[in-house]
Amino acid sequence: MSTVDNLSDRLELLQGTLEVLILRSLALGPNHAYGISQFLRQESDHEFLVDNGSLYPALQRLLQRGWIVAQWKTSPNARRAKYYRLTPAGRKQLVVATSKWQRFVEAMGRVLASAR
Repeated sequence: MSTVDNLSDRLELLQGTLEVLILRSLALGPNHAYGISQFLRQESDHEFLVDNGSLYPALQRLLQRGWIVAQWKTSPNARRAKYYRLTPAGRKQLVVATSKWQRFVEAMGRVLASAR
């Protein structure tokens, strides 16, 4: 399969899912944008390739809602990077959003498995 075929076969994130996935990644601890992107890529078996044009606006929305905070730190490779951390409100939102997504997936499964 060519690279073009691989890219066109990737799953596209549904609207509203990126924020939940970012919150989930930050539930494991503070991280910078590149680290969040790599986490999503690895945990999805390379299905979710999040570009900067989507990631940074999503991070801004989460900051504005008070679900994450940011702080400049030095990364392990001695470069300055903005690290994002989940707030208590963000942790609560993650619980709510995870429950909604689980219900959504279960309902989709029932509809797709319908014998009618």
